[in-house]
Amino acid sequence: MISSIDNNMVKKYGMRIVLTIIFLILFLFFFAPMFNGIINVGNCFGALLSGIAAAAFAFPKLSGSIGSWLWERTWGKVIAAGLSCMLAVGIILGSVISGLMLKEMNDNPKDENTTLVVLGCQMKESGPSLMLRRRLDAAYNYLIDHENVKVIVSGGKGVDEPVSEASGMRDYLISSGISPDRIYIEDRSKNTEENIAFSKEIIERENLCGDITIVTDGYHQLRADMFAKRQGIRSYNISAPTSAWLVPTYWVREWFGVIYYLTLGSE
Repeated sequence: MISSIDNNMVKKYGMRIVLTIIFLILFLFFFAPMFNGIINVGNCFGALLSGIAAAAFAFPKLSGSIGSWLWERTWGKVIAAGLSCMLAVGIILGSVISGLMLKEMNDNPKDENTTLVVLGCQMKESGPSLMLRRRLDAAYNYLIDHENVKVIVSGGKGVDEPVSEASGMRDYLISSGISPDRIYIEDRSKNTEENIAFSKEIIERENLCGDITIVTDGYHQLRADMFAKRQGIRSYNISAPTSAWLVPTYWVREWFGVIYYLTLGSE
């Protein structure tokens, strides 16, 4: 009898400890990028939600008391019901969008009848940021294997950037051994929607292949593909790797980006 009680207590408290650790690790994943100046809806929302969950499992009596206090009041019931509905809808939407994101990450080009479009990212004084270098390296590998494919490097100049992202990307690819006559510059865009729209203008003007292959981080592919479809462009994807500690932040941010696009039709 005592042994049975002990086993039940181990299971009960063991599961609580495991869940506390899991949500605490998630909180740290979302919180860590903030120390590097990366603050967006993805890590703010993720840190808030995982932090609350970790605290709830770590201090069940306190969270239970707060829940009981709220449930004793009519307005508390309304808030609790509203939050529960929002959480349920959020889980469903997040799961569906994540499934679509994973699908787009692996939609690789089928042959050489394509034009690469590399989406820009932060350009630093020292050159492309790590995230941008990885995109360029992914494009480089494809260009080396497919010598007839042309590439558009797309990205304007931010106020904190020494040169336009497109110009920096072109220099990087040339220094890596890609012939300048294979590279086209699109240096006006300020967001993904403009990346695709302005690249389409170049494709039509230069008579390039109308089917494109978007080179960006995996988490970003779904939304980029949505903008391409709006422009009437058939698109494929080559996904650059993202640093693991940044994936949760940018992944959750894309949930909001996709929902915003679907509801308002813009970036």
